[in-house]
Amino acid sequence: MIDENDTLLTQEKFNELTQELDHLKSTRRREIAEQLEYARSLGDLSENAEYQEAREIQGATEGRIKQLEGILAEANVIDESIKSGEVHVGSKVGIVKAGEKEVREYEIVGSVEANMRERKISHMSPLGTAMMGKKKGEEFEFETPSGVVKYKISKVG
Repeated sequence: MIDENDTLLTQEKFNELTQELDHLKSTRRREIAEQLEYARSLGDLSENAEYQEAREIQGATEGRIKQLEGILAEANVIDESIKSGEVHVGSKVGIVKAGEKEVREYEIVGSVEANMRERKISHMSPLGTAMMGKKKGEEFEFETPSGVVKYKISKVG
């Protein structure tokens, strides 16, 4: 059973975040240290814009490192090989709005990697929640700001 507090990631996203973390911890930290060293060499730190900027970048980078470490420590990687025929995290789903013919395709993902531009929706979103557990051919509905909308599952992959 999926808990709303679970950090779910596809293997692809887990790998991407791991690479980003490795880059930040090795390459980016070294670059920032060099910027700080250069800025220190310029003299008075109280009025040194280069030094202040490097410190801000360092703070943002360390914040992102902590964020990534937290996400990766809590992550549950989705087994995308499961083909149950039901919509689950990791499924690619085609849906058709009642009264229309256009198929809209989405990938159901964990909230960390949800991105509407890439048509990746969170299993915790209203649409994602409404689709979970449904099979091809099943109808479902969910509440939107403009009222209840009905859809039919046309594809589960």
